[in-house]
Amino acid sequence: MSIFGNLFDFNRDGKLDALEQGAELGFIMQMMDAQKQNDLTSAGLNPQDLESMGYSERREALLNAGLDPDDYEV
Repeated sequence: MSIFGNLFDFNRDGKLDALEQGAELGFIMQMMDAQKQNDLTSAGLNPQDLESMGYSERREALLNAGLDPDDYEV
């Protein structure tokens, strides 16, 4: 059983095969990515702007916003 119950048990056989597990993992990764994007926006940072910054400038911007740069790969 998964943390989402049988939501990703597409063939309803009671267990998750590799494809179903991959779909569940992809969903979890999307949720985590959306949360990080929300964190950046809430801190007053624009994720697209961060992508165009150099490594040091991006780390400094994240630190100044009170975020741990190691938690954000942009």
